[in-house]
Amino acid sequence: MKTAVTLCRVAEAAAGPFVFHDPLPEGFAKASSHGFHAVELFLPSADTVGVEEIQRLQQQYGLAVAAVGTGAGMVKHGLTLTDADPAIRDKAMEFILTLVDFGGQLGAPAILGSMQGRSSATVPHDVAIGYLAHALQIISARAATHGVKFIYEPLNRYETNLFNRIGDAAAFLQQHQLSNVTLLADLFHMNIEEPSIEQAITQNFSSIGHIHFADSNRRAMGFGHTESRALLRLLHQLGYQGYLSAEILPLPDADEAAAQFIRSTQL
Repeated sequence: MKTAVTLCRVAEAAAGPFVFHDPLPEGFAKASSHGFHAVELFLPSADTVGVEEIQRLQQQYGLAVAAVGTGAGMVKHGLTLTDADPAIRDKAMEFILTLVDFGGQLGAPAILGSMQGRSSATVPHDVAIGYLAHALQIISARAATHGVKFIYEPLNRYETNLFNRIGDAAAFLQQHQLSNVTLLADLFHMNIEEPSIEQAITQNFSSIGHIHFADSNRRAMGFGHTESRALLRLLHQLGYQGYLSAEILPLPDADEAAAQFIRSTQL
């Protein structure tokens, strides 16, 4: 099964669930040395590094780009797609679109996680959902021009109150005919929200295009209590073709986290 590892260059996310925080050449080298097939990039913005530089590193280390995160828009700039201020929503949209274009040139989808925001006293839930649907229609259409999907990630209840479960998010995409949006199944969030991770994946498998393969404590599989082998067998049986991506805490250190992640993906 294809594996990817997170490379983070956002200073504000230094304590986040990203394995390598090194300059990108070192990050690519470490990803390759551990045997990953791809990297997942978490950058401050689309103009942090040129597409040509990423392509050079890809060629040098034989790695694909699995996805491009957009979370810096939230953690660095405070932008969300459901903010009460339309000017902030517009800035959030533009930030994401530039990363969609960046990733698209690399054949990689962008991910919407924390930038989805949440409903509030000033933005009722139905209004926030409307903002999200409208934004996803525009963003997914831009992704389609590059021949890639756009990835939407349901988060746990402590990070958003929009969609917390895979099934609810899948129904939302279907309701709004968002056929170029696929779901990210993050097992850390699912451990909090789903009665059964296996059932949620099985019932919504056609809507899932990317997986963050993280244990119950956000560390590498095997360092928490998730039954990873049962999940791996299920994904093989279902014919999953996407990435298992290491969006995990770099504990006990980055290299051991990466090594354990690779071990944990072997049946």
